[in-house]
Amino acid sequence: MSSTRTALRRAGTLTALATAGVLTAAGSAFAHVTVHPDSYAKGAADGVLTFRVPNEEDTADTTEVQVFLPTDHPVLGVLVTPQDGWTAKVTTTRLKTPVKTDDGTITDAVSRITWSGGRIRSGEYHDFDVAFGQLPDDTDQLGFKTLQTYSDGKVVRWIEETQKGGEEPESPVPVLKLTARTTGDENAPMTASSSEPKATAEASSSDSTARGLGIAGLVVGVLGLVAAGMAIARGRSARSS
Repeated sequence: MSSTRTALRRAGTLTALATAGVLTAAGSAFAHVTVHPDSYAKGAADGVLTFRVPNEEDTADTTEVQVFLPTDHPVLGVLVTPQDGWTAKVTTTRLKTPVKTDDGTITDAVSRITWSGGRIRSGEYHDFDVAFGQLPDDTDQLGFKTLQTYSDGKVVRWIEETQKGGEEPESPVPVLKLTARTTGDENAPMTASSSEPKATAEASSSDSTARGLGIAGLVVGVLGLVAAGMAIARGRSARSS
């Protein structure tokens, strides 16, 4: 009987550890602050950027989110979507290099948006939507440095850049890729629809990864139960002989 209990404990421990490892891997893949979609065409107009902020803490709530918009390649015509329970403060900065548009020369642009007053609890996330008038067309990507403040005073700085060919840092900055236009009219900026297929495909890929991790966890659990059953059978056989 003692050997059977020992085998059961070992099988249970193996199953728990393996499952925990799978869940940890799945969680870390979706725990970063990200921007959606992750790509737009250069010079895209009249679109929306969604900043997804998950809560990574078990004992504290997210109480403030600050997103910094680049001013060397400014995003023009920024508007903040009202969020239930949250108050948005928009900060503008005078540009070192004014931007000429069809509507005139732009000398100021939004450089920071601060959301406060709400709460993102453990195991939850919140989407903060920002509409824009036009994205820059003179760069390949935009980084949106983000500060996430928790109710216990902890501040997570999502500001680390991923080096080309290197591993993803612990707190990567949310990055929006800007792709070449596909329209024949170079003067017509692409709209949000141009980036949706790619965003959908990558989202599908992420879902597939999550499902794969989940299946792997189930398989490990089943193997643990099978091992426990075999241990019980061997114990009974030993007693009967």
